[in-house]
Amino acid sequence: MPTESREHIFDSAAFLKNLTTRPGIYTLFNVQGEIIYIGKAKNLKNRVSSYFKKQTVSTKQQVMVTKVAAIEVTVTHTEGEALLLECQQIKRHKPRYNICLRDDRSFPYVYLSSEQDFPQITLHRGAKNKKGRYFGPYPSTGAVKESLKLLQRLFPIRQCDDTTYSNRTRPCLQYQIERCSGPCVGLIDKQRYAQDVASTIMFLEGKGSLLIDQLICNMEQASLRLDFEQAAIYRDQIATLRAVLQKHFVSGEKGDVDIIASATKANVACVQVFFIRNGQHLGNKAYFPKMTDAHDPASVIQAFIPQYYLDKPAPYELIVSHELEESALLCEVLSAKIQHTVIISAKVRGERLKWLQMAMTNAENSLAGKLADKQGFYAKFLNLQEELACKDLPMRLECFDISHTQGAQTVASCVVFDREGPVKSAYRRFNITGITGGDDYAAIHQAVYRRFKRLKQGEHQAPDILFIDGGKGQVSEAQKALAELDINNVMIVGVSKGPDRKPGMEKLILVDQEQPININAGASGLLLIQHIRDEAHRFAITGHRQRRGKVAKQSVLETVSGLGAKRRQLLLKQFGGLQSISCAGVDALCSVDGISRQLAQRIYELFHHQDDDSI
Repeated sequence: MPTESREHIFDSAAFLKNLTTRPGIYTLFNVQGEIIYIGKAKNLKNRVSSYFKKQTVSTKQQVMVTKVAAIEVTVTHTEGEALLLECQQIKRHKPRYNICLRDDRSFPYVYLSSEQDFPQITLHRGAKNKKGRYFGPYPSTGAVKESLKLLQRLFPIRQCDDTTYSNRTRPCLQYQIERCSGPCVGLIDKQRYAQDVASTIMFLEGKGSLLIDQLICNMEQASLRLDFEQAAIYRDQIATLRAVLQKHFVSGEKGDVDIIASATKANVACVQVFFIRNGQHLGNKAYFPKMTDAHDPASVIQAFIPQYYLDKPAPYELIVSHELEESALLCEVLSAKIQHTVIISAKVRGERLKWLQMAMTNAENSLAGKLADKQGFYAKFLNLQEELACKDLPMRLECFDISHTQGAQTVASCVVFDREGPVKSAYRRFNITGITGGDDYAAIHQAVYRRFKRLKQGEHQAPDILFIDGGKGQVSEAQKALAELDINNVMIVGVSKGPDRKPGMEKLILVDQEQPININAGASGLLLIQHIRDEAHRFAITGHRQRRGKVAKQSVLETVSGLGAKRRQLLLKQFGGLQSISCAGVDALCSVDGISRQLAQRIYELFHHQDDDSI
């Protein structure tokens, strides 16, 4: 594995001499060619020069500068373009010294179709390529599902998919519990259903008070017609709607607002976002940006906003917990991208201040929980060091496990933990081939060899301890694999489940010791070993099931050489299925266009070679 060195000293004076003063982004590389930092500047020469002036550089920047081996710049027309390009590159490369937002999933929405006579309402995530209305975004799928449950109680619009709707012959359970009006079997007319759809749209648009007034009018009209049953339905809708509005609507808010609060401590940051759309609180979510060094809350929010809203719609206003240095630039870039004015406010009063304080409290609580988890993991690492008598405190652990069904579709898993917990981006699976089915020793050897061969190529970091789910045989094979690669600085520990296979009775097997190590059942180091072993087991089983399912779906005809997809489809159409093909003779198979006698013979032998062998 390559290590950092200072053999190559970056000549900053020569680089800065010809550097442009135009706006753009600069990318810092280390000796290995890895991107360690990406920044943007209004004046590239002034900004990059500041890194090499000791009197203006912080301690953490000095550490970063010592690792710089090369710098590349990209010139842009404006500082706004530089900001967008910087965010795109940070999200793509996730440099070590940048504040990086790790949660990059798309927002979920409530989707209301518009093509059918009886529209469907459902959860939607992804591209908005279907005709209809989209309401949101919501912070999570859970928030969308909660809203859909509320809407079912208020206005029973169907939430089933179109295939289910088109093939119903009798009403489903949702109709029985009064959560759907049964349009699939004609239990409601178009006019009444359209009224429920219109009411749903008003609710999602935040026109709750106007909707209540309209329902009161409908209730009175139903009473005058002596339709007391329908009047009771309106009465119940009004009562439910009032309760919902009291719980979910924000007093004094009518527009779209996101409230963003940040808290930082011990190189960990939490950003809490409250979503308000059409005056309705849709929920909140905590984010934990990745950062190597300590940053103040304002810097975290400054980095969070452009990365977060780069590919997501921003509301008309962002209320933030701290003043931002580049607030005007962020407003300009977001407004140009989304094509509506975006305002960033830090000083608010009244009801808004209460919501901002609530967001701040949530950010601090979430941060405290995150730090407790980190400290818990750190304590487990300390205990692990003590139990295994390690000279230094381990920083990185890896664990391998094997999964198969009677030797078939063997999959090996490799999971990685650091002092903060699982590093899921570093997890890997290996499809094991070329071994005798059920040979776990050979499977471990192959998986470890393939994993650490990539390490020799500099693809990932070396672990301090390598755990193997198994006994002496598996540990021996892992040791042989590392020896073949001339790697001798990794501690190998086998995790044997013990005679009763009960948690807490594990035996730890080391390469250079005859007898297994016993660790107290309640030791936190043992809990860490159990955690990583169970995670490797889960990851291996998941991969094996996926591989087994893929093989199960594969047609037996795909194994016949020379029989392509079109010919397979033609065979199935001509014979009506695989069973008829298996019963057909060579002459019958030859009668299909494109099937030669040689190919027909191979197809025939596929289904009959076992019978021939048994004669």
